[in-house]
Amino acid sequence: MEESTTPADATRSEENWAVEYDAEPIRIRDPVAEALAVLDPGDPFVVTYEDVVKAAGHSCPTASGAYRIAQVGLDALYPDELPVRSEVEVLAAGPRDDATYGVMGRLISYVTGAAQADGFGGLAGGYGGRRNTLTFDAFDPDSAAPTFRFRRTDTVETVEVVYHVGDVPDGGPALGTLQQIIEGTASEAERELFADVWHGRVQSVLSDDSLFTVATIEH
Repeated sequence: MEESTTPADATRSEENWAVEYDAEPIRIRDPVAEALAVLDPGDPFVVTYEDVVKAAGHSCPTASGAYRIAQVGLDALYPDELPVRSEVEVLAAGPRDDATYGVMGRLISYVTGAAQADGFGGLAGGYGGRRNTLTFDAFDPDSAAPTFRFRRTDTVETVEVVYHVGDVPDGGPALGTLQQIIEGTASEAERELFADVWHGRVQSVLSDDSLFTVATIEH
């Protein structure tokens, strides 16, 4: 068989991003990937915010908020070890058809592997299964802000993350040009200013820990 002359790494690095973000990646083990020799035993997948943007198809305070909710939740749940897919349940305070909870739930699922009834059922005997580990309308939150809980199935330890989205900078009048950008009538200067302000808001979510509150839930 003739080998490909295009290195896989070169293909993966072909990007045309117009923006760069400063965000720590999320490292998470996947027992199925290890069993099937995708990863060496004990080595994690490395999930970046750019990966989440690809899954969402856009970058915004909702997408970056979901990324950070997953990150701070997993860090709190696994302070001394790597988190493990199939051992993390995700509980959302709101419904799946909510504009915020629906998008965030999908992106948090992308990171953690937690899924509803259509999730991966596991290898023989259910090893590494993630089906029915994502639940919407799972509890009544104390805040109107987006709230998620992360539970370890091996220890039942649970943490709650609240995203104080109301404290994200509003961006000012520059964001009012979005309709003109969509219609193609905005000037280049307006497009550049919009981009600076928009992605500045996203970066603030990725960088500002004060936008997130993490608490342990006692059982």
